[in-house]
Amino acid sequence: MKKNIITRRDFLKKTGAAAVAVSALAPLFGGQNVRSKTRVILIRHKSAADKDGNADPKILEQMLDEAVAKLFGTKTPEEAWKKMIAPADIVGIKTNAWKYLRTPEELENILKKRAMNAGVPATNISVDDRGVLKNPVFEKSTVLLNARPMRAHHWAGVGGCLKNYIMFVPKPSDLHPDSCIDLGSVWKLPAVKGKTRLNVLVMLTPQFNCLGPHHFDKEYTWQYNGLIVGTDPVAVDAVGLRIIEAKRRLYFKEDSPLRPPAKHIAAAEEKHGIGTANMNNIELVKLGWKDGALI
Repeated sequence: MKKNIITRRDFLKKTGAAAVAVSALAPLFGGQNVRSKTRVILIRHKSAADKDGNADPKILEQMLDEAVAKLFGTKTPEEAWKKMIAPADIVGIKTNAWKYLRTPEELENILKKRAMNAGVPATNISVDDRGVLKNPVFEKSTVLLNARPMRAHHWAGVGGCLKNYIMFVPKPSDLHPDSCIDLGSVWKLPAVKGKTRLNVLVMLTPQFNCLGPHHFDKEYTWQYNGLIVGTDPVAVDAVGLRIIEAKRRLYFKEDSPLRPPAKHIAAAEEKHGIGTANMNNIELVKLGWKDGALI
């Protein structure tokens, strides 16, 4: 019996033809499975907070622990935190102190406790908002944790994790023009760049509408009882924005665009290249209470 012998020339012909065939199909499947998606966790609990936004600390802790474990793909939250923080790190917890809808103190305490559980001494951890540029811990920080509530905003359309770092700019009002479109630039500053390990967008009682600078009205908040958690502030804010937009349609019973529009989220990706704003490139994992998720 004659054996079929494949020569090097035959092999190259066949593999070359296969390569041509694959390249011919590429336009049909362009973009699929080429770029890995940015993971964002949306976790909710029906009893996370009351109508006034007062958080249940035990439930909040459970929510954050479950979210970070899912975000990092670990069996325990402790393993996830060890991926974020080492004992030698200096940790700044960037909070938001706006009196009408501030970052819950319960969440600040949980973040500090988790940093300490990872081995960081309390003296190397600080929680701050408006004083970050003069805070000695933030000046030496190697790790930042970013946490603030989501709300409609007079200058930026919405205030989320991206906008929370505006206090790293000596004169924040310099970023107000054109709907704060250049908020993404803050994330390239030396005090910030490459340091943020976690972003927590607080959606316990978010504010979906405002009527002027520093305006607050409980009429425009609701018990969403959620947290949006991720390593990418752009992706986290993009998810939060979708929920705010959905709530506005539900409340006003028609399309009701934010005024001004929240341009800075898309611009953070398209202009400043710091994250993912396109929902097609975001892997949204939803945990917990599903009713009224709006996304």
